[in-house]
Amino acid sequence: MKPLVPEQYIKEKTSNAVKKAFDIEVSISVERPRQDSFGDFATTSALALARELKMAPRKIAEAIRDNISDENQLFDEITIDGPGFINFRLSRTYWHSVLQWIRSQDDPGRSAWGNGEKRQIEFVSANPTGPLNVVSARAAAVGDVLVSLLEKVGFAAEREYYINDAGRQIRLLGASVAARYMALFGSDDKIPEDGYAGEYIIELAKELKDEFGRKWVETAPDERSHALGQMALKKMIQAHKKAMKNYRVDFQSWFHESVLRENDAHLEILNRLKQAGFTSEKDGAIWFHSSEFGDAKDRVLMTREGEPTYFLVDISYHEDKYKRGFTHLLDLWGPDHHGYIDRMAAALQALGHEKESFGVRIIQQVSMLRNGEVVKMSKRAGNIIEMDEVLGEVGVDAARFFFVMRKLDSPLEFDIDLAQKKTDENPVFYIQYAHARMHNIILHAEREGIHISEDEDISVLSAPEEISLIKKCAEYNYVISRAARDLEPHQITNYLIELAGTFHGFYQKHRVVSEDEDVSKARLVLVECTRNVIKNALSLLKISAPERM
Repeated sequence: MKPLVPEQYIKEKTSNAVKKAFDIEVSISVERPRQDSFGDFATTSALALARELKMAPRKIAEAIRDNISDENQLFDEITIDGPGFINFRLSRTYWHSVLQWIRSQDDPGRSAWGNGEKRQIEFVSANPTGPLNVVSARAAAVGDVLVSLLEKVGFAAEREYYINDAGRQIRLLGASVAARYMALFGSDDKIPEDGYAGEYIIELAKELKDEFGRKWVETAPDERSHALGQMALKKMIQAHKKAMKNYRVDFQSWFHESVLRENDAHLEILNRLKQAGFTSEKDGAIWFHSSEFGDAKDRVLMTREGEPTYFLVDISYHEDKYKRGFTHLLDLWGPDHHGYIDRMAAALQALGHEKESFGVRIIQQVSMLRNGEVVKMSKRAGNIIEMDEVLGEVGVDAARFFFVMRKLDSPLEFDIDLAQKKTDENPVFYIQYAHARMHNIILHAEREGIHISEDEDISVLSAPEEISLIKKCAEYNYVISRAARDLEPHQITNYLIELAGTFHGFYQKHRVVSEDEDVSKARLVLVECTRNVIKNALSLLKISAPERM
């Protein structure tokens, strides 16, 4: 049976105590103190009531405490600290029941509060004109874990990658590859001023030369650029898909911009906005009145030359998401797209969607460090550090962990040297080593003939380090729900570091397998539960949980 939820129990009992002591109805807030010395939970309700009751907060707190009933014997003690904080320390018996419940869970952390709501997260969506870079790697890890988190708490969430396979950048890709292709036959064709000059363009041209020889040399320049551009585009998309697969990211959908254009989806959006009275013509261009919906200024949808803007096509793409049944959209964009948020939000509101149904999180820049110095840009890609370069140096496990372990809106310094270390300094190694150690402890116990039953007596667990480890394991469900609610996957990595540290602290002070068989079995239950929580969390991050290191 699932143990009582302490926060709810404390809210109920504290609210009843306020009613009994002061004959008023109040809403009680409960928080987890930052320091264990203050107990397991606390409420500042006495401070909030001071003005209304015209009493000293500490006096109010004492009255509340004296009127709290605890028929379930959840509390070990209730104390008053500072000006009127009420702190609750839960009983050892309660924590034992929590450990038994954790042990009974096949999938720790899973809940159903998402209620099957259909959500979509679009991330990476890098232009297929060059290799994926480290910001894409960060976005891929973060987006992938976010979807896993939403699925974990009951949402029907999906991953999507938007492929910008149309428009000016694709024409520039074709012209750039064509110039390099012609150079292989002695021509001095120039790359366009805004074209792509990385060594990967030369590699693409060489691949096409090997496949087709001189086939495209004698064709008209425009035909050559288009043909080679489309072939290069296909190769780049395949490379992106391969990179994502190697990175353990499986997108449910790879959506092509070209499909929208072929179906004139953007023209349908233009007509809808016109009919709703949200457009006007100026200097031959068609403008959207985005300022009516909170944007800084109006935006062009169709140029005077009759060309749709990227913005118009992008609006049609987001509208297509709603048509597919998603009730909430989340996009992960790079820092250079910050100014784009308001205009997209404005367009979707103009199309009749609730403002809250569309959200954007900005993935901040990544600096790669080696020997404490920022790593220079890639020679092959020209002006970026390739994602594959990083994975090749540190491995997928370390890369995914390091890219997730900071808040999205914070720039990330990725220490390559640290990610490669096989010591406790490396948080990935530290956590994986803890998991491997737990596995070895359980194997050692089995070799010693110690086997634990489903109803093992764990009441002998009483040492502070044992109870602390139970408490830290018990936080997992709360951390998962909070991380999903806040859309902050770094809370999982932070928790794992803390859990591994709590386990190591327990292990340093207490021998698990000893001459006392009852204690050994109880501690083995604790180790088994901790191992399962770590394995579950690493699985959520798509990071391996090795049994030997």
